[in-house]
Amino acid sequence: MKITCGDRFLGLVGAWFLHRYSSQWDARLWGADSAFYPKSRNPGGPYMYAFWHEYILLPVSFFGHCNVATITSKHHDAEIATLLSRHMGFRIFRGSTTRGGTEALRSLLAAGKEGAHLTMMPDGPKGPRRTMSLGTVYAASKLGFPIIPTGMGVSHAWRANSWDRFAIPKPFSRIRFVMKDAIFVPDRLSRKELEEYRGLAEEKLHEVTLDAENWALTGNERSGEVALDHRPMYVKAYRIP
Repeated sequence: MKITCGDRFLGLVGAWFLHRYSSQWDARLWGADSAFYPKSRNPGGPYMYAFWHEYILLPVSFFGHCNVATITSKHHDAEIATLLSRHMGFRIFRGSTTRGGTEALRSLLAAGKEGAHLTMMPDGPKGPRRTMSLGTVYAASKLGFPIIPTGMGVSHAWRANSWDRFAIPKPFSRIRFVMKDAIFVPDRLSRKELEEYRGLAEEKLHEVTLDAENWALTGNERSGEVALDHRPMYVKAYRIP
């Protein structure tokens, strides 16, 4: 798959635009344990952050340069998004269920063994929407990484006419992240046992997503909430308290 000069240019411009555009949003994070926060001064982990595909613009905007790795599709339509995410500070491995998925997953697991946080969109790349696949809990079991179900919400957004109803926050929207529970998946589980953990993780992800969406709509203050300051992309050492 050839990456053109046009792709590279659009990826760079897209990263610059997203950085500038997302700086208008009021972004806040709340969780049961500050060690879950990717930008914490004393982060725990490494963790496996799981969130729904429709909200991918939000972590890309706020959690770059935090030693986070993920997988994107090898389809050319994902090329610009991949280059944009790399400019924003993420490690990206390319693969899908039909093209290079096994190799990409191996690379992702290797990055995890080296200490990188991982992100998984368990209903991507084609859905069904908000239904967790087994891959996330399988990877967590193999690596021993706690799954952090990460709820996200937007007060005002345009929604794409796509399978995931992809969210594009409007200017000056409230963006909310909720990280409340960690799920530990033991190694060497049977498929039936993995399915039980998959159901648990899906339930928790629904729970924190609904919490974050309601919080974004109401805008209520929460004790212990953290404002996600928007620093320039080149300040890689930025951390929140």
